[in-house]
Amino acid sequence: MIISAEIINQPISGKYHEIRYDCECELRSNDWTWIKFTNNDYSEWCGSFPGFPINVEISDKDENILVLTNVALFQLDKSSGKVLNKELNYDYCQLTLSPSGDYILATPEKIERVKGDIRTKISIAGPIKMDFIEFRNWTNGKLNFICDEFLAWDKHFEMELDVSDWTIKIKNAI
Repeated sequence: MIISAEIINQPISGKYHEIRYDCECELRSNDWTWIKFTNNDYSEWCGSFPGFPINVEISDKDENILVLTNVALFQLDKSSGKVLNKELNYDYCQLTLSPSGDYILATPEKIERVKGDIRTKISIAGPIKMDFIEFRNWTNGKLNFICDEFLAWDKHFEMELDVSDWTIKIKNAI
């Protein structure tokens, strides 16, 4: 069972047992992401994923792991490390995990909640049409993020996503 995952620099050859995760895609990149996984017996191994790293998160709720690079989104089984699902990433630039264990993804223009399987996502509507979304931090069960109003790039906002009711509110104009 995998208990932790962290993005690392390319390891020295032979330091870890390595598994290469790949995908067929037109966006072939020279960049690779290395994730060091730690099992519950504290053994360590490394996975290499195509593309530049964005984030990795482990959900106890869904018993899986999401790895996001600029090339693909991978969903791994937490007990075995095997790929459950993968999809090419043309848009996602943010990944976070809510305090209750729900995965949240963002493109520059929208925020989505993953419902168990990465093929099932629910869009979360905001009070404005958003652009340039950037996650900041979690405070009291709320995800703080910033964005611009779509097609009004001089209008910047601090926003919050309340995961108790999955609503987005404007905190401040900045």
